[in-house]
Amino acid sequence: MTDTLMPNGCKTNGPVESGYFKKGCNPFAQTGRSKLQNKRALLNQQIIKQMRIRAGAENLLKATSNNKVREQVVLELSYVNSDLQLLMEQLEGLNSSVEVYQDVQETSSIPLIPLGLKETKDVDFSVALKDYILEHYSEDGSNFQDEIDDLMDLRQACRTPSRNPSGIDLLANYFSQLSFLETRFFSPTRQIGIFFTWYDSFTGVPVCQQNISLEKASMLFNMAALYSQIGTRANRQTQAGLEDAIAAFQKSAGVLHYLKETFTHTPSYDMSPAMLSMLIRLMLAQAQECLFEQITLPGIRNEFFSLLRIAQEAVKVGETYSEVHQSMIQTPIKNNVPFFWTTMSELKTNHYNSLAHYFVSTALLDHQLTPSDDEDKQEKALSQLYDTMPEGRSPLDILKDKEERRRIGKAHLQRSLMGHEEAIRTHSRCRHLQKLDILSDILQAGLKRSLTKFEQNDKEEEFTDYMLAPDIISKTEKKVEMEIPAATKGPLSVFSAKQRWSAPRTIRLRLQDRDLGFTLKGDAPVQIQSLDPLCPAAAEGLKEGDYLVAVGDTECKWLGVSDVMKLLKDVDEEGVNIRVVSMLDSSSQPMPTKSATYGGLPKTYSMICLAHDEDDKKSRKVAKKPSFLSWGLKNKQKSGSTLSLPNADYNGPRNRPCPTYRNSYNESALY
Repeated sequence: MTDTLMPNGCKTNGPVESGYFKKGCNPFAQTGRSKLQNKRALLNQQIIKQMRIRAGAENLLKATSNNKVREQVVLELSYVNSDLQLLMEQLEGLNSSVEVYQDVQETSSIPLIPLGLKETKDVDFSVALKDYILEHYSEDGSNFQDEIDDLMDLRQACRTPSRNPSGIDLLANYFSQLSFLETRFFSPTRQIGIFFTWYDSFTGVPVCQQNISLEKASMLFNMAALYSQIGTRANRQTQAGLEDAIAAFQKSAGVLHYLKETFTHTPSYDMSPAMLSMLIRLMLAQAQECLFEQITLPGIRNEFFSLLRIAQEAVKVGETYSEVHQSMIQTPIKNNVPFFWTTMSELKTNHYNSLAHYFVSTALLDHQLTPSDDEDKQEKALSQLYDTMPEGRSPLDILKDKEERRRIGKAHLQRSLMGHEEAIRTHSRCRHLQKLDILSDILQAGLKRSLTKFEQNDKEEEFTDYMLAPDIISKTEKKVEMEIPAATKGPLSVFSAKQRWSAPRTIRLRLQDRDLGFTLKGDAPVQIQSLDPLCPAAAEGLKEGDYLVAVGDTECKWLGVSDVMKLLKDVDEEGVNIRVVSMLDSSSQPMPTKSATYGGLPKTYSMICLAHDEDDKKSRKVAKKPSFLSWGLKNKQKSGSTLSLPNADYNGPRNRPCPTYRNSYNESALY
């Protein structure tokens, strides 16, 4: 998907000009991924409709004592529950449709699993923010309509981000703006009437809250999902593509970890600690798989040490997928994760373990110890392959005994065959896996290769029982790790929603004996201190501790002491008007009331979401005024450019920067 956001009132029936769009998204692009996302949005609407019907039926069942009515309601409930189950299965099918996310040139790699983007409803910031600006900051909210419209445009664009770094930058930019928005407008002691509705990525159940932390957490989830889609889309037939894939999955895991550690009480199950832990493991497992493909991309040398090294790398991939599979089958995760995901992780566990046993068997069967070989080096390599040597034999004895090497090699081949056969059986259990022809071809090729090797080394006269090959120790040269975003200091908190302010007061400032009668302190904004109670300014109403916000017609909210003194140095006998505000006591503010939730349904589903009309449209754009929202930025144009992307200590193509996330919220948990 390319770049986009249509301006208000703009109609398009033909080609869209590039100037109409915000960088990083295109809601009109009819790609396979966008069609899936549209289906997800439609399914979410159908799910919420059925949940409304079910809630009404359950309430009626509780309220009536008429047996005939109760029988009809019970029958209706059975139909509704059946419809909900079918909708959930369709949503699971969307989460299992991984083929549209793969690289179009991919022909010989096992498909990877991306995360789908969370869907949301439109939010109108305009009325609530303008009212709050007037009430809390005593300024005309309509002066900032342009900035509010830009914020709403940015949020709308984030619903359809492009699958590239521009899309990541778009989401990171909006996430950064949310930190400023939270500080300026979302007080912990009151609510301003803005409702955020997000749908669970796995169940489609909506969550509606006035807490902006839900918006921030959902934006982080979508950022991680977009990273996973970028990694899935990378061309894994090239070194550069594999580098991109590894970096993307590591960053996806890092964002998920940041989300898990920062927002600890998320009301949506797809962002619960257990689910996020599983998703982190999945992203790291896929990064480890891409690392294995990167190592084997130039080809695998049929050489003793190379084969053992590749075997241990393959075991590492199988080990990580085994951990993913174990976390997926735990309650309650197994009830929400698509069956496709569970079977795919189990399949990859068997597949990569089978590859490892095949490589070890090849090393033992095809390479005999010769006088020219380094015995000590081979002995060390073989001793590091197992926790316990087969049947207690020493590594050197096994290397020197041709028959023993052959016996252990065939034992590894047996385990390879059993693993490949189990992977094929797992593949046949899931209808979504069966649609992936390339996966079936890869599994059959692996089984055929191991079977051919076994037949080459099988003797008809052998009737001895084969030993069970021991497990192989996992080892990797480049273990993948999360790239966790660095939390940076957020915006200044002086003019924030936590504080209560008086209306700006105009004071006529005059000199008395060439003295203003007070001094200034602080840095943006400056504060009045050491006020002489007998000076003319005090008589006009100036108070100790007041904040100076304007000198004459010049705004000085973001000016330091030296800059403000330059404005005041030319004050003559006629004087100059200044504007000041006073911080009021906020202890008397009432606590917010809680929003109602459905009884009998998950508490994550708020009744508030039923009152929203998605078809509300907004009127836009008034004359430009100094940006109120830019108080936290100084320069609006710098808001996007200040997003620095942290790198690891080492350099390389893999370390493409990851967005910096601001840690400016006051309450990280969701309620």
